Amino acid sequence: MSDRTVTTCRACYGDNDVMPHSVAASSTGAPLVEAFTPEQVDSFRRDGFLIVEEGLIPEGALEPLRERYLRLFDGEYETGIRPDEVNWVPGRDPEDRTRQLCNAWKSDTVVAAQVLSERIGRLAAQLMGYRGVRILQDNVLWKPPGTKAIGFHQDSSYADYLVPPEMVTCWMSLHETQADAGPLAFVPGSHAWPKSPPARSQFHAPDDWLAGARASAPEGAELETVPVVVKAGGGSFHHGLVWHGSEPNTSGTVARMALVSHFVPVEARFHHENVDVTYSRYRKRGDLSLDESFFPVVWDETGYRTPWLGELPPLG
Repeated sequence: MSDRTVTTCRACYGDNDVMPHSVAASSTGAPLVEAFTPEQVDSFRRDGFLIVEEGLIPEGALEPLRERYLRLFDGEYETGIRPDEVNWVPGRDPEDRTRQLCNAWKSDTVVAAQVLSERIGRLAAQLMGYRGVRILQDNVLWKPPGTKAIGFHQDSSYADYLVPPEMVTCWMSLHETQADAGPLAFVPGSHAWPKSPPARSQFHAPDDWLAGARASAPEGAELETVPVVVKAGGGSFHHGLVWHGSEPNTSGTVARMALVSHFVPVEARFHHENVDVTYSRYRKRGDLSLDESFFPVVWDETGYRTPWLGELPPLG
């Protein structure tokens, strides 16, 4: 990979043996990324994404999170609450589909502790220049060997039920990834392309996973893709308009698990007319605000954070 798209640990927290103030150590491994340099912010704004080699998830949290994945996909919900979307069920859905849950943070407090991390929210806000962020939804993704592609798409295409209709996403890997394991991949600079209508039918297991990006590309543009190849606990941040998806997992050995936080600006509200078939159920009559019971404030420059988040278990 090129230096323009990969953030190594040294880039995040310096070259010295002594850890600077912008780094916190996880309990068992790599230092946690606490802030980005101006050069990294510039890279994100140029390319539409930033790859972080490690230090997003505490090393001590990786195995507990993997274990919770097994329970969640078996339909075992710690809180007794089902995720908002269960897009793969054993015996119901083909084995070659990526397993996906949406808003599993409502079902499991360990998942919630990572998805709603104040540190991750602060990093996302830094990249976008937001004064604060709240969670829109999470994704719990499991892509065993042999699973098919996820079609390339723009996250913000699905956000027209919000004002503003935009988001920023953090993708965190629970395993070391490799290029043939179907990791997340981006089209550099594509966040500057026009927003395309959502194509839900082309999301899971499309034959041509690049079709949407190819159709959206400006005339003469080269369709380059950059895979997210990182250590366990690493991942990436991406702009809501950058084209991204994942190829089939052909590795034969890597059962890739990833956890995703989709953040919106802290001031985001529901659109007064546009609705989403699932998430507009949380819109109250006569009130377009995002209720913090369902869209908690993860980080704000004032220091405010939705109070009940303090009840979540520590990680790592």
